[in-house]
Order: sequence, then structure tokens, then C-alpha cells
Amino acid sequence: MRLFIAINFDGQIKSSIDNIIKNIEKYANQGRFVKKEHLHLTLEFLGEISEERVEDITSAMEVLNSAPFTLFLSSIGFFKGRDGHIYWFGITENNDLMNMQEKLHNLLLERGFKLENRKYKPHITIGRKVRLVNTFDLGELEESIKEIQIPVNSIELMKSERIDGKLVYTELFSKSLNGTSH
Repeated sequence: MRLFIAINFDGQIKSSIDNIIKNIEKYANQGRFVKKEHLHLTLEFLGEISEERVEDITSAMEVLNSAPFTLFLSSIGFFKGRDGHIYWFGITENNDLMNMQEKLHNLLLERGFKLENRKYKPHITIGRKVRLVNTFDLGELEESIKEIQIPVNSIELMKSERIDGKLVYTELFSKSLNGTSH
């Protein structure tokens, strides 16, 4: 199973982000933009994990002790790619987020998971292999991005799979940030 741990967003936040994506999409010569239902903030990408290891992941999530907090979007940026860029929305620096992610990362390492060993840079991916027309100024959308606030009350273990050629994310486990899980 292909797994990741994420902060999922409610419908209203997904719609707000999706509206901005649709605006950017109009100026794209190419690219695949993230569908509304797939919008999330990845905390830890786990990759291919056997079903037997899921309990190890959920136990790490259970132990995680973090209070709810709010994220604020800050900017639009991209990682350069040869055949188009990966566009993302940046998150305003947030110590609660960084501390929680670091604790989660260490709890998973303690349980023997092989994880990426680079500094966590929180971002919401909005498009891959994107090329925008030269006349489009991303700065025009920065104000609408900064209006979006994301309350974080839980984190989820997600499964990513293709069903009939379509990408599907399924929640396997949710950890409430007030200390309980369901």
C-alpha cells in the first residue's frame, strides 16, 4: 500500500484553494492540477508499506501529543522541473506544525520506517509539470491566498491508489490533536 500522513482540509477550505487553482489553470500551457478532493498538506510520505506495518504507523500517531493550531497560506511558488514546474502554496512559518511534524518523523524512525532525510518544507502541491504563460503574474493571487486559514484539529493516515485509472485517497486512520483518535 502507498501511504502518507497528512493534514486534510474541510470542504470550504478545499473550495477556496480550488478556486485559486482554477484561476491559475486558465494561464497554463500545460500541466496537471490537483483535484479538489486530493488537496492536503503532507506531513510524512511513507511510500509502499505492507499491511502488517500499518499498526506501527497508527501507534506512532497515537503517541503524538499536539494541541490544535491554525495554518495560514503565505505564497505561491514552484520547484523547477525539466518538463514543467511543480506549483505549490506555501505555509506561513508555524512552530506548532514544525514541532508536530518533527515528533511524528522521530516516532516513525523509532519504529524502523525509512523516511526522507531532508528538512521538512510544508507546502500544498497544486500542480505538476505546469508551464504558465509568460504574462501571468502569480503575485496577483497572493492576497487571495493569504486570506485562507486552515484549522488543524487532526492528522490522517492516507492510502493512495489507482482504481480504474483514477487516483483515490482513502483515510485509514485519524488522530485527533486533542489526544483522542478514531
